Amino acid sequence: MADLSGRLSDRTAWTREFAAPIRDFLRTESGSSGVLAAAIVLALIWANVAPDSYSGFWHTDLSIGLGHRELSMDLQEWVNSGLMTLFFLVVGLEARREFDLGDLRDRSRFVLPVVAGVAGMAAPVLIYLAFNYGGEGAHGWGVAMSTDTALALGLLALVGRGVPDRVRVFLLTVFVVDDVIALLVIAVVYSENIEFMPLTVAIVAFGGLVAAAILRVRQAAVYVALGILTWAALLTSGVDPVVAGLAIGLTATAYSPGRDELEQATGLFRLFREQPTPELARTASLGLTSTLSPNARLQHFYHPWTSYLIVPIFGLANAGITIDAGFLAEAYSAPITLGILLGYVIGKPVAVMTASWALARFTGGRFRPQVGWAAVAGSGTIAGMGFTVSLLIATLAFEGPALVEAKLGLLSAVIAATVLTWLVFRAARLLSPARKAIAMLGDSEELVDLADPVDPECDHIRGPAEASVTLVEYGDFECPYCGLAEPVVRDLLKDDDLRYVWRHLPLTDVHPRAQIAAEVAEAAAAQDSFWEMHDLLLANQENLQPTDLMRYAEELGLDVPRLHDEVKRHVAAARVAQDVESADLSGVSGTPTFFINGQRHYGAYDVATLTTAIKTARARAKIDRANLGPLVQRRSRS
Repeated sequence: MADLSGRLSDRTAWTREFAAPIRDFLRTESGSSGVLAAAIVLALIWANVAPDSYSGFWHTDLSIGLGHRELSMDLQEWVNSGLMTLFFLVVGLEARREFDLGDLRDRSRFVLPVVAGVAGMAAPVLIYLAFNYGGEGAHGWGVAMSTDTALALGLLALVGRGVPDRVRVFLLTVFVVDDVIALLVIAVVYSENIEFMPLTVAIVAFGGLVAAAILRVRQAAVYVALGILTWAALLTSGVDPVVAGLAIGLTATAYSPGRDELEQATGLFRLFREQPTPELARTASLGLTSTLSPNARLQHFYHPWTSYLIVPIFGLANAGITIDAGFLAEAYSAPITLGILLGYVIGKPVAVMTASWALARFTGGRFRPQVGWAAVAGSGTIAGMGFTVSLLIATLAFEGPALVEAKLGLLSAVIAATVLTWLVFRAARLLSPARKAIAMLGDSEELVDLADPVDPECDHIRGPAEASVTLVEYGDFECPYCGLAEPVVRDLLKDDDLRYVWRHLPLTDVHPRAQIAAEVAEAAAAQDSFWEMHDLLLANQENLQPTDLMRYAEELGLDVPRLHDEVKRHVAAARVAQDVESADLSGVSGTPTFFINGQRHYGAYDVATLTTAIKTARARAKIDRANLGPLVQRRSRS
């Protein structure tokens, strides 16, 4: 059983490559936060043990020459304006993915993240300016506005154990807006001596890149060349070139691959299998790759590099400050340090909570958070840490002692925000289960991913009809992963408040006997023996030849001639096609794919993971029923 759980935890190749990867994004961000924290600590140690070495290393000049042209920057500038462009490329990719596949595909749900994100930036800026207006630090107001999403997600995983994924998704959607606005501020406010000819070149190059994407040009060298040209032209123009990464990321569309495209890719692989030539190998490779969206391909390549290497290098290059008792006493009374610290620790959470409450209150609940108020509060407090973008702005706005004071304010805000977030979620855990569910999950209506709702007259159902949680599986009787999932489903069905639905999705391009197996199961259903046949087919996936299928019917005591005749005439083909069509409408392209109360389940499907997801769905269902009761009573009185 341990081996089984391990294999299920790895997810199928279909799900790993083709599912919308929001949870992979969250997991990568959470894991990389430890590397970033280690880099920050290392920078502080290095700067205090050998300050001359730290400063000298990062201010070493590095030049690149081409003919009579030369591009020269020190190492810190190469990190901040060069490598960080790739970080903001990933930010743009994630923003676009949320628009295309995430909660923001319902455009009305974009209203609250925009309002909360803008308020969460404006309030800290106002607090900062209250301390620095008219002083030498006023120009650095941009330092106090941006949340470090990666660090926030990582520390949320540490101090908010047991927090549902939806809380992390809420935080991500709100502060993707934060990152986008912060980059615009860098481009407009912190870019100096702008030259319009290079800026025009950058715009033209970027236009060419967009045109290539629209025309679906497949040569990666075209995008690389146009991307580098856009970056170099922006750098020459005086606009911070990291904006190029964000703009390119926003143009990369995200979508789930269609089943037809996957079947075509399978055909290409079969051609290569029959005639393994270099030409067919290249064709098959391109065919497989083309089924993935540009967004998914770029995320898969760049996200680990930016999270585990580029952002930690940025932290190492910029976080080092020399600290002593005298410096701390002076810095903590400095307007720059106080403005940043109080702006993040007080301004961010107050603004996020107030803006979310006000929008829900004055729109009659039309625009409200997709999580409970404890989760909103925790998201607000954990948002009170700015590092990556804020530190980048600090290096543009300050130098000397002012830059050191800004760094101290940012590092102090990280510590304070972490403590406040732990207190919020600790208080939430002390509530009763029902109150805790409402405080964390809220009572807003969730998006439904399952296109065709469960129909007791048509669907095959196990478990009580009145169960609060419904688990739908799209499966293929020849799929080995479906066979691995079967014991897990049986374990879950020990829960007497769960009903389970099987829907057919025979992947005939890779499983040639899946279609006939599905039709046999439907023929058995006509004799009231669907589940008995279902269990036999999954238990004998290696033996699905016609003679094997008839033997199973005989073992179950069915009318074998009748079943054979119905299968021969493909009587159930339309019924199987109905399930396949519903899978296509729901964006399902691989098996097994699970839906829990209408929402698609991404990631592992071992007992522990699915049990946790089912418990969350049950808590939401109880909240929905509690809210529905008063509504029914009001309607009955009217």
